[in-house]
Amino acid sequence: MPLDADIAALLDQMAITSAPKLSEGTPAEARANYEAAPRPKPDRVFRVEDRTIPGVDGPVTVRIYWPSDQPGLPLLTFFHGGGWVLSSIEGHDPLARRLAVQTGAIVVSVEYRLAPENPFPAPLDDCWSATRWLSQHGAELGGDPTRLGVAGDSAGGNLAAGVAIRARDEGVALRLQILLYPCVDDAWSTGSMVDNAKGYFLEAKDMEWFWDHYLGAENRSNPYAVPMRSKDLSGVAPALVQTAEFDPLRDQGEAYGQRLKEAGVETTITRYEGVVHGFVARWHTMSGALAAHREIGVVAREAFAMVYSPPTN
Repeated sequence: MPLDADIAALLDQMAITSAPKLSEGTPAEARANYEAAPRPKPDRVFRVEDRTIPGVDGPVTVRIYWPSDQPGLPLLTFFHGGGWVLSSIEGHDPLARRLAVQTGAIVVSVEYRLAPENPFPAPLDDCWSATRWLSQHGAELGGDPTRLGVAGDSAGGNLAAGVAIRARDEGVALRLQILLYPCVDDAWSTGSMVDNAKGYFLEAKDMEWFWDHYLGAENRSNPYAVPMRSKDLSGVAPALVQTAEFDPLRDQGEAYGQRLKEAGVETTITRYEGVVHGFVARWHTMSGALAAHREIGVVAREAFAMVYSPPTN
């Protein structure tokens, strides 16, 4: 299927800019370019609060979004994308709000420490700390800790998958893991990594750059860092895996979803045609995201045993 027209126009525009590719710059340059990019208009939610919670190595900042004042809402920890190097709770504020609106859950977005200053396991530890805290203290937010899930896009999808495995290992019950075009493997030979290596927003060399900043060779077999390395995925939370047709990460996300299915995990794998990596968070320029948002809402509300009522905004 060809690229969506709005995405093709955006990629053409990006091709004539002078901004360096991620793999050609420094983390500071990449962060500055990322923060300067326009974002979609944020959805309204009932309430937003920033606070700190205890972490493995000290306090972790989180931003909490309440979609309504209804008591006993489900709870969802969200881990932003950006290759473990870029973005923040502020950079992903619109997507966190959209998740709260679509899923009907209290969303807790995590300001995890970034690489290369804080490589693995620091980001994973922060995300795990937030999820464990929410399982123990979610009722204090007006939520229902028995209906807890995790979500993340790209590198955040990696962190969500790693947290889901750790939750199984440490006895924290999760209802759902939402993995949006996740980077769950550091292999470079998949068909999509070769076919979509250049020209589709995220490039294969960018992923090498991200992985090298995040993970040393000594940790490449750790399933919390590279979830595809897990020898046993049975018993992890049910999953929604969304992938993009023109994305280097497409095949690894779908392969991971298939491994979950083979392990007996209830899993939905949806490939969105005509779109590129990052599309779910960029609905202001990539209209194909809206169908993905609706699917997230339907799957999450079913997992949380809620009646689905599509939002009006």
